[in-house]
Amino acid sequence: MSKKETQIEEEVQDLNTDKTEENTAETAQDNPDAGEQTSQNEPVTAEQKITELEAQLAETRDQFLRKAAEFENFRKRMIQEKQSSIEYANQSLLSDIIPIIDDFERAIQAGETSNDYTGLLEGIKMIEKRFTSQLEAKWGLKRYNCTGELFDPNLHEALMMEKSPDITEATVQEEFFKGYMLKDRVIRAAKVKVLMPE
Repeated sequence: MSKKETQIEEEVQDLNTDKTEENTAETAQDNPDAGEQTSQNEPVTAEQKITELEAQLAETRDQFLRKAAEFENFRKRMIQEKQSSIEYANQSLLSDIIPIIDDFERAIQAGETSNDYTGLLEGIKMIEKRFTSQLEAKWGLKRYNCTGELFDPNLHEALMMEKSPDITEATVQEEFFKGYMLKDRVIRAAKVKVLMPE
């Protein structure tokens, strides 16, 4: 074989090798898993699949337990905050009442060292007026008068009743204890004596 023939044969072999590599590359592009299957040449067994599913189950269970623990901690925190809110809900109201208690203590001390009962009475009236005004203005607690008003079972609690020929409808004649409303809700009905028509 001449040198030229040998060279031609080598070039043909090179061309065939290039073509084979191109075909292999195209096959790999069309079917990416082909190489994997060729390299592994082993089908997935049932045991392997079970092991994989068990691992996924364990991971899911772990995530579930973590979420459950987070929710339980959140629930306990909410209960604790609610309890704290209930326990200290009246703090602002009590802070407003403390100065009134101070006023009463000063009035008592003044009464013990002085015989000026008129002055003591005036002082107590001033404290009561300040107290009720503050409760109404800041907290919405107001008392209502009902003497001479028509009897309303939503506002009045009849402790005594008396018949009268002078009226045509049940009317409050006397008030034993004043009624109180918190904003628009009655929290204590007035305790009254009622005149009833004969």
